[in-house]
Amino acid sequence: MRAAVLPRVHAPLDIEDIPIPAPKSGEVLIRVAACGVCHTDLHVIKGEVAFPTPAVLGHEISGTVAALGPGVTGLRDGTRVVCSFIMPCGTCEFCAQGRDDLCVTFFSINRLRGQLYDGASRLSRADGTPLAMYSMGGLADYAVVPATDVFPLPDGLPLEESCIIGCAVMTAYGAIRHQADLRAGESVAVVATGGVGSNLIQLARAFGASMIVAVDVRADKLDAARRLGATHVVDASQGDVAAAILDQTAGRGVDVAFEALGRPETVVQAFEATRDGGRVIVVGIAAGKTAAPIEITRLVRRGVRLIGSYGGRVRADVPALLRMAERGAIAPERTISRRFSLDDAARAYDALSRGEIVGRAIVVTA
Repeated sequence: MRAAVLPRVHAPLDIEDIPIPAPKSGEVLIRVAACGVCHTDLHVIKGEVAFPTPAVLGHEISGTVAALGPGVTGLRDGTRVVCSFIMPCGTCEFCAQGRDDLCVTFFSINRLRGQLYDGASRLSRADGTPLAMYSMGGLADYAVVPATDVFPLPDGLPLEESCIIGCAVMTAYGAIRHQADLRAGESVAVVATGGVGSNLIQLARAFGASMIVAVDVRADKLDAARRLGATHVVDASQGDVAAAILDQTAGRGVDVAFEALGRPETVVQAFEATRDGGRVIVVGIAAGKTAAPIEITRLVRRGVRLIGSYGGRVRADVPALLRMAERGAIAPERTISRRFSLDDAARAYDALSRGEIVGRAIVVTA
């Protein structure tokens, strides 16, 4: 099969022919239809997030079931499915509490070592050299995924475009539903309107936000944000973001500000734009140990809550999102602006690095 392999940090992705992997007990082999293009992969490519190489990246996929490992039930060959970047083990202390977003096994084995939960990768070169798996290693024709992370796609939802449910959409949902506990009628700011940010806008509208302020540095991204439901926009390249949001909210600030880029300046912008007693939800992953300078006295005296949010509670959230999409409350495909072939995966990440992707791009394997 073909796979986009990252041979080493700072190197371009190479398309290699590698053996088709086989699922083990409790696992499913997926024929990948599409994989989302995410900034977290880009952090790995640039060496800003530590991960072993050589590796196959790509962590939000859709496709069809190609084979079942021993013990897997409830699926059959040909079933259309989506898979999340967090692959819950289902048995650690956090998974037992329903906190898939904190799965110890996922972080310690997959995110640190690039392996599945028996301590081995399912991917290798023809000569036997192991290839680390970033989540399931979805930038390939086939991927092995734990059955805990495989969800049937309802009829009527598009197969390829639905791949982004597994990261961009779920991450936005987790931030809104679990960390912000967004209530109808509240006001929201979304700082950075990329793949996750654009879905934060779409979901905030679905949850009944009365005001949605989109913040970005590009006019085309702000135009797209308006089409997704933003009621106000702020061009961050033109001045003080927090001052602009305070002006739009009559000096009050928003009830909830979401930061979706992972940079110190955008975290501070979100904090400064939030009302007294409000919530700041930081979603963006930063390079290395990057820190943001938050005004401690205001944080304390004005009761602002600063909350981190990583992905979602996979086994509950992905089915909930599929139901929302099925009834038309959200449409993940509306946030997708570009499609690349697997052969052009390197070009996709180059475009993402240059800030050229509006919303989300996907890599289609067919």
